[in-house]
Amino acid sequence: MTGSLDQAIGERRCRRITRHYAKTFFFASHCLPREIRRHAYAVYGFCRWADNAVDEAADFDDASRRLDHVRGVLAVAYSEAPAPSGVLAFRKTLRDRAIPRRLFDDLLDGMAMDLTEDRYPDYPALDLYCYRVAGVVGLMMTLVFGYRDECCLPHALALGRAMQLTNILRDVREDLERGRIYLPQDELARFGVSEEQLAEQRVDDSFRAFMRFQIDRAREAYAEAEQGIPFLIGMASRLTVRVMGRLYGGILDEIERLDYDVFQTRAHVSTSRKLRLLAACQRETIGETLRRSWS
Repeated sequence: MTGSLDQAIGERRCRRITRHYAKTFFFASHCLPREIRRHAYAVYGFCRWADNAVDEAADFDDASRRLDHVRGVLAVAYSEAPAPSGVLAFRKTLRDRAIPRRLFDDLLDGMAMDLTEDRYPDYPALDLYCYRVAGVVGLMMTLVFGYRDECCLPHALALGRAMQLTNILRDVREDLERGRIYLPQDELARFGVSEEQLAEQRVDDSFRAFMRFQIDRAREAYAEAEQGIPFLIGMASRLTVRVMGRLYGGILDEIERLDYDVFQTRAHVSTSRKLRLLAACQRETIGETLRRSWS
Protein backbone atom coordinates (compact mmCIF):
# COMPACT_ATOMS: atom_id res chain seq x y z
CA MET A 1 0.00 0.00 0.00
CA THR A 2 2.83 2.38 0.91
CA GLY A 3 4.60 1.61 -2.37
CA SER A 4 1.46 2.40 -4.37
CA LEU A 5 1.00 5.67 -2.49
CA ASP A 6 4.63 6.65 -3.05
CA GLN A 7 4.29 5.84 -6.73
CA ALA A 8 1.15 8.00 -6.99
CA ILE A 9 2.99 10.87 -5.28
CA GLY A 10 5.83 10.42 -7.75
CA GLU A 11 3.44 10.50 -10.69
CA ARG A 12 1.96 13.79 -9.49
CA ARG A 13 5.45 15.22 -9.10
CA CYS A 14 6.35 14.25 -12.68
CA ARG A 15 3.15 15.86 -13.89
CA ARG A 16 3.99 19.12 -12.08
CA ILE A 17 7.48 19.17 -13.59
CA THR A 18 6.08 18.64 -17.08
CA ARG A 19 3.42 21.29 -16.65
CA HIS A 20 5.96 23.84 -15.42
CA TYR A 21 8.82 23.25 -17.85
CA ALA A 22 7.22 21.79 -21.00
CA LYS A 23 4.14 23.86 -21.72
CA THR A 24 3.96 22.80 -25.38
CA PHE A 25 4.24 19.10 -24.58
CA PHE A 26 1.86 19.42 -21.63
CA PHE A 27 -0.69 21.09 -23.92
CA ALA A 28 -0.37 18.30 -26.50
CA SER A 29 -0.36 15.51 -23.91
CA HIS A 30 -4.01 16.05 -23.02
CA CYS A 31 -4.84 14.11 -26.17
CA LEU A 32 -3.38 10.95 -24.58
CA PRO A 33 -5.11 8.27 -22.50
CA ARG A 34 -4.37 8.64 -18.79
CA GLU A 35 -1.98 5.68 -18.52
CA ILE A 36 0.16 6.72 -21.48
CA ARG A 37 0.11 10.31 -20.24
CA ARG A 38 1.47 9.21 -16.85
CA HIS A 39 4.30 7.32 -18.54
CA ALA A 40 5.09 10.31 -20.75
CA TYR A 41 5.26 12.59 -17.72
CA ALA A 42 7.56 10.14 -15.91
CA VAL A 43 10.03 10.12 -18.82
CA TYR A 44 9.92 13.88 -19.20
CA GLY A 45 10.13 14.40 -15.44
CA PHE A 46 13.38 12.46 -15.20
CA CYS A 47 14.88 14.14 -18.27
CA ARG A 48 14.03 17.63 -17.01
CA TRP A 49 15.20 16.88 -13.45
CA ALA A 50 18.53 15.66 -14.83
CA ASP A 51 18.91 18.68 -17.10
CA ASN A 52 18.12 21.11 -14.29
CA ALA A 53 20.58 19.39 -11.99
CA VAL A 54 23.41 20.06 -14.44
CA ASP A 55 22.28 23.54 -15.57
CA GLU A 56 21.95 24.82 -12.00
CA ALA A 57 25.46 23.78 -11.00
CA ALA A 58 27.78 26.44 -9.61
CA ASP A 59 30.81 25.35 -11.64
CA PHE A 60 32.29 22.49 -13.68
CA ASP A 61 33.16 20.34 -10.67
CA ASP A 62 29.70 20.81 -9.19
CA ALA A 63 28.09 19.92 -12.53
CA SER A 64 30.23 16.78 -12.80
CA ARG A 65 29.20 15.70 -9.29
CA ARG A 66 25.56 16.35 -10.07
CA LEU A 67 25.76 14.35 -13.30
CA ASP A 68 27.35 11.46 -11.40
CA HIS A 69 24.44 11.65 -8.94
CA VAL A 70 21.95 11.53 -11.82
CA ARG A 71 23.70 8.45 -13.21
CA GLY A 72 23.43 6.89 -9.76
CA VAL A 73 19.69 7.60 -9.59
CA LEU A 74 19.29 6.07 -13.06
CA ALA A 75 21.04 2.93 -11.84
CA VAL A 76 18.61 2.75 -8.90
CA ALA A 77 15.65 3.15 -11.25
CA TYR A 78 16.82 0.12 -13.23
CA SER A 79 17.34 -1.95 -10.07
CA GLU A 80 15.22 -3.42 -7.28
CA ALA A 81 16.67 -1.10 -4.63
CA PRO A 82 14.43 1.07 -2.41
CA ALA A 83 13.74 4.41 -4.08
CA PRO A 84 11.96 7.73 -3.45
CA SER A 85 8.51 8.35 -4.89
CA GLY A 86 9.60 10.07 -8.11
CA VAL A 87 12.00 7.25 -8.95
CA LEU A 88 9.29 4.65 -8.26
CA ALA A 89 6.99 6.26 -10.83
CA PHE A 90 9.89 6.43 -13.29
CA ARG A 91 10.79 2.78 -12.61
CA LYS A 92 7.26 1.66 -13.38
CA THR A 93 7.41 3.42 -16.75
CA LEU A 94 10.79 1.89 -17.58
CA ARG A 95 9.38 -1.57 -16.91
CA ASP A 96 5.91 -1.20 -18.38
CA ARG A 97 7.19 0.36 -21.61
CA ALA A 98 10.47 -1.62 -21.81
CA ILE A 99 12.68 1.44 -22.31
CA PRO A 100 16.34 0.34 -22.61
CA ARG A 101 18.85 2.01 -20.33
CA ARG A 102 21.20 2.84 -23.22
CA LEU A 103 18.81 5.60 -24.32
CA PHE A 104 19.15 7.36 -20.97
CA ASP A 105 22.90 6.77 -20.97
CA ASP A 106 23.06 8.52 -24.35
CA LEU A 107 20.94 11.35 -22.96
CA LEU A 108 23.29 11.88 -20.04
CA ASP A 109 26.28 11.72 -22.39
CA GLY A 110 24.63 14.60 -24.25
CA MET A 111 24.29 16.57 -21.03
CA ALA A 112 27.96 15.88 -20.32
CA MET A 113 28.82 17.51 -23.64
CA ASP A 114 27.54 20.80 -22.21
CA LEU A 115 30.26 20.59 -19.57
CA THR A 116 33.08 20.57 -22.11
CA GLU A 117 31.68 21.88 -25.42
CA ASP A 118 30.47 25.44 -26.00
CA ARG A 119 31.06 25.53 -29.76
CA TYR A 120 30.29 23.05 -32.56
CA PRO A 121 32.60 23.07 -35.61
CA ASP A 122 30.04 21.72 -38.08
CA TYR A 123 26.56 20.26 -38.37
CA PRO A 124 27.59 16.59 -37.90
CA ALA A 125 29.07 17.54 -34.51
CA LEU A 126 25.90 19.42 -33.58
CA ASP A 127 23.74 16.57 -34.90
CA LEU A 128 25.41 14.16 -32.46
CA TYR A 129 24.50 16.54 -29.63
CA CYS A 130 20.92 16.81 -30.94
CA TYR A 131 20.65 13.02 -31.12
CA ARG A 132 21.78 12.60 -27.54
CA VAL A 133 19.72 15.32 -25.88
CA ALA A 134 16.57 15.12 -28.03
CA GLY A 135 16.62 12.29 -30.56
CA VAL A 136 16.76 9.64 -27.89
CA VAL A 137 13.81 11.29 -26.15
CA GLY A 138 11.87 10.80 -29.38
CA LEU A 139 12.75 7.10 -29.21
CA MET A 140 11.70 6.91 -25.55
CA MET A 141 8.35 8.52 -26.28
CA THR A 142 7.78 6.20 -29.23
CA LEU A 143 8.15 3.28 -26.81
CA VAL A 144 5.73 5.00 -24.44
CA PHE A 145 3.15 5.46 -27.22
CA GLY A 146 3.68 2.07 -28.86
CA TYR A 147 4.26 1.39 -32.55
CA ARG A 148 3.37 -1.13 -35.24
CA ASP A 149 6.64 -1.17 -37.16
CA GLU A 150 10.23 -0.27 -36.29
CA CYS A 151 10.43 1.74 -39.50
CA CYS A 152 8.96 4.64 -37.48
CA LEU A 153 12.04 4.91 -35.24
CA PRO A 154 14.21 6.96 -37.63
CA HIS A 155 11.27 9.34 -37.98
CA ALA A 156 11.10 9.68 -34.19
CA LEU A 157 14.77 10.63 -34.24
CA ALA A 158 14.02 13.22 -36.92
CA LEU A 159 11.36 14.83 -34.72
CA GLY A 160 13.77 15.08 -31.81
CA ARG A 161 16.42 16.59 -34.09
CA ALA A 162 13.93 19.10 -35.52
CA MET A 163 12.72 20.19 -32.10
CA GLN A 164 16.22 20.61 -30.71
CA LEU A 165 17.31 22.64 -33.73
CA THR A 166 14.20 24.79 -33.25
CA ASN A 167 15.20 25.36 -29.62
CA ILE A 168 18.69 26.37 -30.73
CA LEU A 169 17.39 28.89 -33.28
CA ARG A 170 14.89 30.35 -30.81
CA ASP A 171 17.40 30.57 -27.92
CA VAL A 172 20.45 32.11 -29.59
CA ARG A 173 20.46 35.06 -27.17
CA GLU A 174 19.98 32.95 -24.03
CA ASP A 175 22.73 30.55 -25.07
CA LEU A 176 25.09 33.44 -25.78
CA GLU A 177 24.47 34.74 -22.27
CA ARG A 178 25.68 31.37 -20.97
CA GLY A 179 28.74 31.49 -23.20
CA ARG A 180 27.45 28.90 -25.66
CA ILE A 181 26.94 28.97 -29.42
CA TYR A 182 25.22 25.88 -30.77
CA LEU A 183 25.14 27.20 -34.35
CA PRO A 184 27.63 25.31 -36.60
CA GLN A 185 30.81 27.35 -36.86
CA ASP A 186 31.58 26.46 -40.47
CA GLU A 187 28.11 27.46 -41.60
CA LEU A 188 28.28 30.76 -39.72
CA ALA A 189 31.53 31.47 -41.57
CA ARG A 190 30.02 30.43 -44.92
CA PHE A 191 27.21 32.97 -44.49
CA GLY A 192 29.57 35.66 -43.19
CA VAL A 193 28.21 35.77 -39.62
CA SER A 194 30.81 36.31 -36.91
CA GLU A 195 30.65 35.71 -33.17
CA GLU A 196 31.10 39.45 -32.72
CA GLN A 197 27.94 40.04 -34.75
CA LEU A 198 26.03 37.57 -32.59
CA ALA A 199 27.31 39.29 -29.46
CA GLU A 200 26.19 42.64 -30.87
CA GLN A 201 22.76 41.10 -31.63
CA ARG A 202 22.99 42.52 -35.13
CA VAL A 203 20.48 41.19 -37.64
CA ASP A 204 21.49 41.81 -41.26
CA ASP A 205 21.04 40.05 -44.60
CA SER A 206 23.83 37.58 -43.84
CA PHE A 207 22.26 36.57 -40.55
CA ARG A 208 18.82 36.28 -42.15
CA ALA A 209 20.21 34.03 -44.88
CA PHE A 210 21.89 31.85 -42.26
CA MET A 211 18.67 31.55 -40.28
CA ARG A 212 16.65 30.71 -43.41
CA PHE A 213 19.10 27.90 -44.17
CA GLN A 214 18.73 26.47 -40.64
CA ILE A 215 14.93 26.83 -40.67
CA ASP A 216 14.77 24.94 -43.98
CA ARG A 217 16.86 22.17 -42.40
CA ALA A 218 14.55 21.96 -39.41
CA ARG A 219 11.46 21.88 -41.62
CA GLU A 220 12.92 19.01 -43.65
CA ALA A 221 13.33 17.09 -40.38
CA TYR A 222 9.75 17.85 -39.34
CA ALA A 223 8.53 16.59 -42.73
CA GLU A 224 10.57 13.41 -42.29
CA ALA A 225 9.12 12.94 -38.79
CA GLU A 226 5.54 13.17 -40.09
CA GLN A 227 6.11 10.05 -42.20
CA GLY A 228 6.42 7.94 -39.04
CA ILE A 229 3.16 9.05 -37.42
CA PRO A 230 0.90 6.46 -39.13
CA PHE A 231 2.93 3.65 -37.54
CA LEU A 232 2.13 4.73 -33.97
CA ILE A 233 -0.51 2.76 -32.09
CA GLY A 234 -3.71 4.63 -31.25
CA MET A 235 -5.27 7.74 -32.71
CA ALA A 236 -4.46 9.68 -29.51
CA SER A 237 -0.74 8.96 -29.83
CA ARG A 238 -0.72 9.90 -33.50
CA LEU A 239 -2.57 13.12 -32.70
CA THR A 240 -0.20 14.03 -29.88
CA VAL A 241 2.94 13.58 -31.97
CA ARG A 242 1.40 15.50 -34.87
CA VAL A 243 0.43 18.35 -32.52
CA MET A 244 3.92 18.45 -31.01
CA GLY A 245 5.55 18.69 -34.43
CA ARG A 246 3.15 21.36 -35.66
CA LEU A 247 3.40 23.48 -32.51
CA TYR A 248 7.18 23.38 -32.44
CA GLY A 249 7.30 23.95 -36.18
CA GLY A 250 5.14 27.01 -35.53
CA ILE A 251 8.06 28.54 -33.62
CA LEU A 252 9.95 28.65 -36.92
CA ASP A 253 7.05 30.59 -38.45
CA GLU A 254 7.25 33.06 -35.57
CA ILE A 255 11.00 33.52 -36.07
CA GLU A 256 10.28 34.43 -39.68
CA ARG A 257 7.49 36.77 -38.58
CA LEU A 258 10.03 38.54 -36.35
CA ASP A 259 12.25 39.00 -39.43
CA TYR A 260 14.72 36.55 -37.84
CA ASP A 261 15.44 38.85 -34.88
CA VAL A 262 15.76 36.20 -32.17
CA PHE A 263 17.62 38.62 -29.91
CA GLN A 264 14.92 41.11 -28.94
CA THR A 265 11.91 38.79 -28.65
CA ARG A 266 11.67 35.10 -27.81
CA ALA A 267 9.59 33.45 -30.52
CA HIS A 268 6.56 31.56 -29.25
CA VAL A 269 3.24 30.26 -30.53
CA SER A 270 0.22 32.07 -29.10
CA THR A 271 -2.54 30.17 -27.32
CA SER A 272 -5.05 31.04 -30.04
CA ARG A 273 -2.76 29.65 -32.73
CA LYS A 274 -2.11 26.54 -30.62
CA LEU A 275 -5.85 25.91 -30.54
CA ARG A 276 -6.14 26.40 -34.30
CA LEU A 277 -3.26 24.00 -34.91
CA LEU A 278 -4.80 21.48 -32.52
CA ALA A 279 -8.12 21.61 -34.40
CA ALA A 280 -6.35 21.16 -37.75
CA CYS A 281 -4.37 18.20 -36.39
CA GLN A 282 -7.55 16.62 -35.04
CA ARG A 283 -9.25 16.85 -38.43
CA GLU A 284 -6.19 15.43 -40.18
CA THR A 285 -5.74 12.57 -37.72
CA ILE A 286 -9.42 11.61 -37.74
CA GLY A 287 -9.44 11.64 -41.53
CA GLU A 288 -6.30 9.52 -41.63
CA THR A 289 -7.86 7.01 -39.22
CA LEU A 290 -11.08 6.79 -41.22
CA ARG A 291 -9.20 6.22 -44.46
CA ARG A 292 -7.22 3.41 -42.81
CA SER A 293 -10.40 1.76 -41.53
CA TRP A 294 -12.06 1.95 -44.95
CA SER A 295 -9.07 0.63 -46.89
